[in-house]
Amino acid sequence: MTSTSVRYPASAGDADRRPADAAARLPLPRPRGPLSAALLAGLTAGGPTPDAHDRLAPVRAAATEDLSGTDGDPAGEPGRGVLGDGDLQLALTVLYELHHRGVEGIDDAWEWEPALLAVRQLLERPFEVAVRARAGQPVCDEADAAGVARRLFELAEADGAPSLARYVAKRADARQAREFLVLRSIYQLMEADPHTWAIPRLHDVPKAALVEIQADEYGGGRPGHLHSELFARAMRGAGLDDTYGRYLDVVPTPVLTSLNTMSLFALHRRLRGAIVGHLAAYEITSSIPSRLYGDGFRRLGYDADTTHYFDEHVEADSVHEQIAARDLAGRLVEQQPGLRDDVLLGAAACLAIDGDVGAYALDRWKADASALLVPLDDTPL
Repeated sequence: MTSTSVRYPASAGDADRRPADAAARLPLPRPRGPLSAALLAGLTAGGPTPDAHDRLAPVRAAATEDLSGTDGDPAGEPGRGVLGDGDLQLALTVLYELHHRGVEGIDDAWEWEPALLAVRQLLERPFEVAVRARAGQPVCDEADAAGVARRLFELAEADGAPSLARYVAKRADARQAREFLVLRSIYQLMEADPHTWAIPRLHDVPKAALVEIQADEYGGGRPGHLHSELFARAMRGAGLDDTYGRYLDVVPTPVLTSLNTMSLFALHRRLRGAIVGHLAAYEITSSIPSRLYGDGFRRLGYDADTTHYFDEHVEADSVHEQIAARDLAGRLVEQQPGLRDDVLLGAAACLAIDGDVGAYALDRWKADASALLVPLDDTPL
């Protein structure tokens, strides 16, 4: 995958002068194995036709073969099993992206094609089992908003994942800082979009709370102020290409797994509690790390325009965490007590699976290796 490196104006006021394709589809990725190869070949051969089920037979066969290799261990450890299967995770990323911005070379008509949805379901079943096993199922004895919020903060405080933020703040070199932005870019350039799927599935106070959070994420409706655009500005400040999905081919599997976990929760109404819990944990664990990330980039000499994304989240997420924990997640459980376990599941999945991304990057960096599949210096722009 190649792209032309473009240096866009950094000012938010210049956002309307960016090229019309700045919000383009996900670039068509390179396959990571026989499953994603079969899927991409089938979807790029043309739009769905009456024989779509037969055309997707190679994909179903590859999926069956891929899943047979889990040896009864659908969760495994980071780097093993379904969660560590790069071929399967890329296939899910492509399938989920059809519900977001779309994928270059793939007809939008595939989005709701029943034969393709059946393929996605074939992959989602073991993926959901694996996510649940990795997250565990936290318990909570309370079903009131304050009690649920308190439990969510306890889960975040007890999270023992290695601190990627502290490493970036104190030790990361310029190469590692740029790699960190690349790792984050796969989600951050679409920041907030998966959680927005939950809005029509909520009502009353939880819906209002989610809309309040998302309105901030989308810059209060001001072009150039969306958090995804602020992150793109940070990428440009670090000399990176901010094209949506530009670095999909070089990010490791845990990054795809993290993104797919959000999409799994977001695109199923039955898992609306999980996507709410995921967002609550995401907001609770954002403010302090954002300050540390900003400090790290300042330490490395980056200017305020580059660090603005992180500085914005220090203040915004210190407010969002309270809204997300109490008014969104807590009040949802008050309304629908049966969703309490799913809310806690979503929070635990966020902490565990995002923690896997951080642990992977730290292990690679401490070994003086790149956290990307292809180091940036070897990645054509």
